[in-house]
Formats: sequence, C-alpha cells, structure tokens
Amino acid sequence: MEGKTPDFSLDVQGVKGFCPVGETYAKQQLEEKKIPVLSCEGPCVRGEIARLAANLVAKAEPTLARACHGEAFFVPHSAMASWVKGAEKVVMIDGCFLQCHGRALKGLIGEEKVVEIDALPFHRKYGDLFSMDAVPEQELKAVARQVADKIIATLKQSGELAGDRSRKE
Repeated sequence: MEGKTPDFSLDVQGVKGFCPVGETYAKQQLEEKKIPVLSCEGPCVRGEIARLAANLVAKAEPTLARACHGEAFFVPHSAMASWVKGAEKVVMIDGCFLQCHGRALKGLIGEEKVVEIDALPFHRKYGDLFSMDAVPEQELKAVARQVADKIIATLKQSGELAGDRSRKE
C-alpha cells in the first residue's frame, strides 16, 4: 500500500438557497469580527474529541466562534462561506495527522490563514480505537476538556486569539 495520494479536487453539485439561521448566525459573527473555529467531525473517537474541544474553545474565548464547515465549504454564496473566507485567520482543530478538514480548508482560504491544530498530541489516546462509541461519553468529554484547555493556552501563547481587527467593514 502506497499510503499517499496525489493532490485531487472534488466536484460538488450546486445548491439553491442557504440555511436561514446559518445566515443570521454568520452575519452576526462577521459583524463582531469573530475568528471562525472549524473542526474534524468524526464518528472516529479522535474526530469527536476534536469536535467537542472546538466547541469548548469557541465558548471560552470571546474572539472565537464555531463555524459550520459544511456550509463554509459547500455553499459558496452563503454568509458562512463569506465569514470563513474573509477572516484574517481561521482556527482548524483536526482530530489526527490526516488533517482532512484542514487540507480542504487550506485549499479554500489559503494555508497562510489557517491556524491548524492537531488535537491528538494533546491527549495521545485511543490509537487502537475508531468508533467514538467505544469510549464512554463522560470520558470523551473529560478528554475534550483537557484538549480544549491546552489549545486555549497554545493560542494565547502564540497570540492567535487577538481579534481580527484589520479587516475592513
């Protein structure tokens, strides 16, 4: 098994309309100049930890807010896509070294704007498990809390939590 693929693209069927509540939410985040936070979305235990940690990180820091990757990636005329594409930086919390969402996000907005974080080194657990159902929910939440705390500390130390104040209104 080679274990490496060449770069590739994906054709996605277009869509009419947009999510009304997503539009309202994203416009509010744009207005408040929040930094979008995206995450891995597994059924994989590592993806679930990344997702839970991203929720906690975004709730803990007033300059951050969760963004919907589906709408940002696949509804290009939406306010969610405008927010993510127009942000000076975007925090991307991946669940493992494959960085699936991070790789797609870099193609969408440019590598220089992505603050990519692999959650796995913050916990180093469950390397032999796939399903998030293989770990009790309370344990998942506890690990996600530990990961979120470490991510917040890392973002603060690097200065990445400063608001996106340079963007034109």
